[in-house]
Amino acid sequence: MIHVADDSPGDLGGSLEPVVQESTPALIARSLRRAISSGEFPPGTQLGEAALARQLGVSRGPLREAMQRLTQEGLLVSHRNRGLFVPDLTPEAVSDMYLLRRAIERSAIQRVLQLGVQAEAADALDAVVDQMAGISEGTDSPEMVAADLDFHHELVEAARSDRLSRVHETVIVETSMCLRAMQSTYGPGEDRVAEHRELAAAIRAGDLERAWAALDEHMRDGLARLES
Repeated sequence: MIHVADDSPGDLGGSLEPVVQESTPALIARSLRRAISSGEFPPGTQLGEAALARQLGVSRGPLREAMQRLTQEGLLVSHRNRGLFVPDLTPEAVSDMYLLRRAIERSAIQRVLQLGVQAEAADALDAVVDQMAGISEGTDSPEMVAADLDFHHELVEAARSDRLSRVHETVIVETSMCLRAMQSTYGPGEDRVAEHRELAAAIRAGDLERAWAALDEHMRDGLARLES
């Protein structure tokens, strides 16, 4: 007897999830975010459509859509009759960005504790802090900036909230721009690692108020360095 396989969804493995294929504009937008975040396109840079299309090897249609996405996210700004630019880090923009960062990360911490995954989250955060502690280039090196960004990415991802993660994807690019700007403000005697270690410890302890206080102090310190 020949048995014909039943193709109904119920016979498939329960752990399988649909494969999500990103559109070309989404891929282009991600590439542009990465370039802005890394400093390849610093604040004030004009992004020419024709040059970008050639460099990325894409047509102008999807590029235009990607650039529109970044404009809506605030990572590009349109100046009438001039074109699209990476926005400058004005004091007002930086202060507003830190306000949003604080709201996102405070919500992430609260969510982590509500889910009861603080130990798992703290393990991931401590791993990044260990990496930071092992960086020999110094507190103001590109490697330290990358590790700093990884720490905050891990924190928000631990909250398991698609919406928080989506908003943070934009904020982390602006954060990268700010961290590069404040690199020279860290002196050799200052321990950039300690404030991240304290935040991870507070989360591991499940102490919401302590974690919020550590985060707030971290944010105040960063904003003060940028404003100095």
